[in-house]
Amino acid sequence: MRKLKKKVIVAISGGVDSSMAAALLKKAGFNVTGIFMKLYNSPRFKKSKKRAKKIAEILEIPFLSLDLQKEFKNKVIDCFLAGYKKGRTPNPCVVCNKEIKFGLLLEKTLSLGADFIATGHYARIQRGKERIRLLKAKDKEKDQSYFLWQLNQDQLKRILFPLGDYTKTQVRNLAKKFKLPVLNIPESQEICFIQTTINDFLKKHLKTKPGKIIDKEGKTISKHKGLWFYTIGQRKGIELAGGPYYVLDKDLKKNLLIVTKKEKDLYRRELIAKDVNWISGKEPVLPLKVKAKIRYRHELASGSLNYHQKPKTYHLIFERSQRAVTPGQSIVFFKRGEVLGGGIIKKSLSLGNN
Repeated sequence: MRKLKKKVIVAISGGVDSSMAAALLKKAGFNVTGIFMKLYNSPRFKKSKKRAKKIAEILEIPFLSLDLQKEFKNKVIDCFLAGYKKGRTPNPCVVCNKEIKFGLLLEKTLSLGADFIATGHYARIQRGKERIRLLKAKDKEKDQSYFLWQLNQDQLKRILFPLGDYTKTQVRNLAKKFKLPVLNIPESQEICFIQTTINDFLKKHLKTKPGKIIDKEGKTISKHKGLWFYTIGQRKGIELAGGPYYVLDKDLKKNLLIVTKKEKDLYRRELIAKDVNWISGKEPVLPLKVKAKIRYRHELASGSLNYHQKPKTYHLIFERSQRAVTPGQSIVFFKRGEVLGGGIIKKSLSLGNN
């Protein structure tokens, strides 16, 4: 009896990465279907859908379109705006991966009888007897494992990342061989629903709420337009004479923006993390030496992780102080190339030394 091909649904955005994920899986012998998620009503999404459909035609695979605008607004955009309104700096891509791509879309994939869902993420999955490990990608520059810390074992069983063992250059070269019309498409933005800048988007959706700008000694310098328009470590856009000034902190209760002229004031040695997820499903033995990232493009930093208020929050002490530890951002824990898990930065604790 002939063995049936494994069925995989690939999230195709119309870009080079997702297109090549589909192409590689088809070449590997999978029964591939492409699916486009309409997340936001914009000309860019319309062009992307048209391109994704064309890719499916070239690869000779079935093509589906799924309208998730309502769910995306409720679970990602509204959450993003709520975070900024509370003075935090959230990462919507992390939320989208959890709630949309590997939440709603995975559910849809399974309901259609597929064995796997696949995306163009640069990350790797290692399937062992006891557990499935999420690993960094081969391409260190493109590695996107940072955005995937909220995944769990049940999800990983059903996920494929075909690009994890390729570099971006190799993917582009393969796209030429497959004759896919995706090479002239600019790299996608990290936040797909923002057309220009984050501040423009915030101004459109959040009202101004003026307050005082003070220095760390409490001296009033000027006025701000609303705390959500600023993030820790920011230098540009503060519009203060005699600078440069950096955003040091925000006092939400008093509506104060605290700034400093000394960049070294931004460095911290410790942070508290909340809403922590362990990809293995089991909390590791603590204290634990880890490598950690406080934002996507930040370098990995060595530190020691322990409980803060068991089991709600965790305390991370870095070996070297880190610049602009920002509440609301994801802190992700790594060990020898494996993503152990991550959490949300609640606050930083101490002034560090460079």
